Amino acid sequence: MIRWLTLLVTTSLLVPPALGAELEGTLKKIKSANAIALGYRDSSRPFSFVGEDGKPAGYSVHLCTRIAASIGKELALPNLKVNWVKVTVADRMQQVASGKIDLECGSTTASLSRQEQVDFSLLTFIDGGSLLVTDASGIRGISTLGGKRVSIIPGTTTEKSLNEALKKHGVTVTFVPVKDHEEGVATLDKGTADAYASDRVILIGVGRTSKDPAKLSLADDFFSYEPYGLMLRRNDSAFRLSVNRALAALYRSGDIVPIFEKWFGSMSTAGQLIGAMYLINGLPE
Repeated sequence: MIRWLTLLVTTSLLVPPALGAELEGTLKKIKSANAIALGYRDSSRPFSFVGEDGKPAGYSVHLCTRIAASIGKELALPNLKVNWVKVTVADRMQQVASGKIDLECGSTTASLSRQEQVDFSLLTFIDGGSLLVTDASGIRGISTLGGKRVSIIPGTTTEKSLNEALKKHGVTVTFVPVKDHEEGVATLDKGTADAYASDRVILIGVGRTSKDPAKLSLADDFFSYEPYGLMLRRNDSAFRLSVNRALAALYRSGDIVPIFEKWFGSMSTAGQLIGAMYLINGLPE
């Protein structure tokens, strides 16, 4: 009798949390289809972009791949299929909310207003809004933007934060709307804008794709706080837990270090803020 009870307890501890109760929501959808749909961006370096082999690549894509593997193990799906779906700044939230994708693997700021439409995972990165400028423009920061042309993706948190910063400094600029980061850099190359506004790490990545990177510089200013998370559907706590369990394990174990270093360079350059984010979000099991 004691041996049977011991076996029962041991077996129950080995059952993945999602299988301890009847599945629902996204986990049920994934289990039934033996597939997970992951959204990616095509030009959001180094977080989410298309690599030289034509496949999704980047830091956020890497995290999502690890999350998919974790969920496959949790649901006892050793051959879980990953379907990659391209998303844009304009349609990324709608793609999540409608169920077209289960998880968005990009560079999306986890803002409170966005949480009216979607939910977010644990934080995956922390950045801030800045400016990629042409050396010929003479721009050094927000206070020197007066009368300049600034390309920006409409509807982003960057646009809102930059407008607030401009108002605070009493500076007026001409905005040049662009659809993505690639087009933003193109405005600098073509001379149709003097600066491109986005998150600093993204500007570093996309700046390298310029036709003449040597003529571009990063402004010193940060004009916003941009905490990134992976977008998922609202009201799906079981799936969110599965995603967060995978991320927390990466942070807690230190497995995040080689992932970070693959896409950003030595962890020693990450700064205290990123290190603290991993520590705080490495929630205990």
